Amino acid sequence: MLDIRRVSTSRWWHKKKSWIFFGVFLFLFFVRISKGSIYKDFYYFISRPFWPGDFQKEIILNSVNKEYLIKLNLLNKDNIRLRELLSLQESSKEDNISAAVISRKTGGWWRQIILNKGSKDGVEIGNIVIGPGGLLGRVNNTSLFTSSVTLITSPESKLGVWVERLQINGLLVGLGDDFPSLILYSKDVDLKVGDFVSSSPASTLLPPNIPIGIVQSIEEPFKTKKTAKISLLAKPHAIDWVQILKVKIK
Repeated sequence: MLDIRRVSTSRWWHKKKSWIFFGVFLFLFFVRISKGSIYKDFYYFISRPFWPGDFQKEIILNSVNKEYLIKLNLLNKDNIRLRELLSLQESSKEDNISAAVISRKTGGWWRQIILNKGSKDGVEIGNIVIGPGGLLGRVNNTSLFTSSVTLITSPESKLGVWVERLQINGLLVGLGDDFPSLILYSKDVDLKVGDFVSSSPASTLLPPNIPIGIVQSIEEPFKTKKTAKISLLAKPHAIDWVQILKVKIK
């Protein structure tokens, strides 16, 4: 009788294990075909009690002050005629969506943040994300409740920028660290530490005049170009709240 019970229990346990393995496989399959949307929406709900409050750290206040100074400088320049001629993108405050940062990966190769606003809120891939201080990145993926943002520090990020003092366009390339690289395709330009960098008036990806950062150091020039490290005004590791810009084509 004891042997019969053991055999019956063993069969029951093996059947239960099979269903457990099948359930795990089915869950992973759904995660795979949804490209992580189910996981991110689940994370949205379980992380909700821990979302950041309205309090901003001192580093954020310093970034905001720098942002205002740069904007005042940029607003002295008249870019309206150029934007009209090139049919560039622009946004208005009515298009902004406020969002909280609920997850961040700012210390590794894949530099991104996850926000608590998704497709149900009108967020779309390609939308611009700014924080206190200036530009943070662009939305690269959305689920129903969340959106993922590729930061401008990511190696995937390449953006046209503008050096205000020199009145020259350049390319900002993420390197996977905290200081993206500014590339100017002329080794003879008089770039200086402290020069302001903003989004380019000629950019087809960003609205013009979004503050980005300040030249921190200048590297030895190559034959045909000059490069520099940029200290960002918006600090992804310290920002809790952001604005999503729904950019329009004029």
